Amino acid sequence: MRPEWTVLTAAVLLPFGLARAQGTAANGTAKPRMMAQDANPDWEVATVRPSNPDDANGQRIRFRGRYVMLLDHTVEDILLIGYGVQKSQLAGEPDWVNTERWDVEGIPDVEGEPSMRQLQAMMQKILVERFALKLHHEQRVMPVFALTVAKGGPMMTPDATDPNGWMHQQNSEANGRDVENLKNASMPDLAQILQFRVDRPVVDQTGLKGRFDFKLQWTTDDAQAPQPDAPPGLFTAIQEQIGLKLERVKAPADVLVIDHVQRPGAN
Repeated sequence: MRPEWTVLTAAVLLPFGLARAQGTAANGTAKPRMMAQDANPDWEVATVRPSNPDDANGQRIRFRGRYVMLLDHTVEDILLIGYGVQKSQLAGEPDWVNTERWDVEGIPDVEGEPSMRQLQAMMQKILVERFALKLHHEQRVMPVFALTVAKGGPMMTPDATDPNGWMHQQNSEANGRDVENLKNASMPDLAQILQFRVDRPVVDQTGLKGRFDFKLQWTTDDAQAPQPDAPPGLFTAIQEQIGLKLERVKAPADVLVIDHVQRPGAN
């Protein structure tokens, strides 16, 4: 039987990355075994080569158990996904970082399929190991969305299951409606998810500590024909459903300053 691949596109990687392993595979087989939660994987073996310019499938990330493929990505793409930032949070990169596309594929040095955070760690490591990336972090004032508590206070259930654990995320997107079911989620977790749904960085200014369970659903801007019972847009949904809000402000945000990066050598 042909092995089943899990496929993710870069555009939805963070909002839906964790959901990919929480059900059955597309062929009805059991979901793959995930890596240990505390694992910090590196690449046991990896190849990096220029992407096929005739590949019309676009950016995508594919898994088959431990085997990982990052296809048709620029170095900028890998930086954005791997570090969970937006383009405005990158500085100092040479032009080729934004234009030249690469395929990365290989096997991590830990058994099991990586979680989203583990995949991000692997992306950061391949940038260092094969692209000789060196960077430093700076705080710079820029246009951001401040995530704050709305009038009336938060409407989320505190979760004390595992204060040092990871967020559990289940998602769906269909007919212009997005749904996020989050458990054991911190406010920085939520800020990172939202950052990939809006056009500027999201900075957590809620002051809320600990972890929470909640459901957030909204109608996307590109919904073709919203249903009569469709939920509101994202900004209204955040306020009405979980008691938070996004405000446009200027505030310090983390910036990745690229000190050095180079094209990879031969495999």
